[in-house]
Amino acid sequence: MIKEIQNTPHFQVITDNQGLAQICEQAQQHSVVALDTEFIRVRSYYPKLGLIQLYDGEQVSLIDPNDISDFAPFIALLANQNVLKVLHACSEDLEVFQYYFQQLPTPLLDTQMMANFLAFPNSTGFASLIQHYFDLALDKGASRTDWLARPLSAKQLAYAAADVWYLLPLYHKMAEQLAQMPWQGESSIQSAVQFDCHLLLEKAQKSKDPDKAYVNIPNAYKLNAEQLMRLKLLASWRQGEAIKRDLALNFVVRAESLFLVAMHNPKNTSALLQLGINPQEVRIHGKKMLQLIEQLKRLDPADYPSPMVRFSEDPRYKKAIKALREKLQEMTPHNFASELIASRKSLDKLMKWVWLKQKDPNKLPDLMRDWREPFGRKLCALLENH
Repeated sequence: MIKEIQNTPHFQVITDNQGLAQICEQAQQHSVVALDTEFIRVRSYYPKLGLIQLYDGEQVSLIDPNDISDFAPFIALLANQNVLKVLHACSEDLEVFQYYFQQLPTPLLDTQMMANFLAFPNSTGFASLIQHYFDLALDKGASRTDWLARPLSAKQLAYAAADVWYLLPLYHKMAEQLAQMPWQGESSIQSAVQFDCHLLLEKAQKSKDPDKAYVNIPNAYKLNAEQLMRLKLLASWRQGEAIKRDLALNFVVRAESLFLVAMHNPKNTSALLQLGINPQEVRIHGKKMLQLIEQLKRLDPADYPSPMVRFSEDPRYKKAIKALREKLQEMTPHNFASELIASRKSLDKLMKWVWLKQKDPNKLPDLMRDWREPFGRKLCALLENH
């Protein structure tokens, strides 16, 4: 019988450098550890770390970061290539590690990613997997809680400990099941899972280019080149301001306000208010936004961004996406979700790569990498006939 399922989690709280060094040294003796973080992100640009959970198979440690000044032992553990780190739905945890420690947990396996390959619905939650494998209902009562408050309650600590206490046996159970799964690719199913976890790490390392911030503003495709240049200046400034003040983007200025300013080119603060822009945004940032759009007079129109083309409006698009989806369904192995091979977004990226980027080998879409490449090649062949 699995000890974690028989017993409730026992844990220790780590609050100083010495304690952290000790548990990290102990964890480095194990081939696999479970990791999780608790953080808050409401109004801030960056996540605010409240707690780190670590379980090495013997000891659950809840690391309180507030009074720890030397994280070198923990960073060394994150980087240790001989210790596999297991997390669940880890994309936001990776942001935490990247921001606080400039080190991602490698090598990494994500149990939500493993679940995708085991034919669970996309984004299956941790509690659902524990219920499925161990017939155990987890108490999720403390999930929405203030992890920055001190002292943390006994209920909060027990909730946090459970997240890693049950994660390790879950990983072992799923790894066992994956090893028995039939796989039609050239590589093993385990290496396919590892590649998808590697993609998570890759994404977490990408920095957000302020010069590209404008492309994420809703409805930007409606603007002409001059209006887009205004939007580019505004969005780049907003991102810099958000980072400087550690404030979520829309708490600096809402995206729709930037869009309106870029579109209508107002000349004064009264005109900003007439556009329906929040008076507080006008009071705090109105003059700055007007100064930014004034810069256009000094810029060469040749440097304006090209108007954005909505790919779905390409006359070939509807027919091609339908053909791709049909081909994908036909190629998808039995007991395997076609979305795992290619989402709608990744089919769009493949089309752009073939039609617009002349199959640039330096900018391969995910569908042309690793285990997906044989599927991608067949889909490419189909596209070339459209």
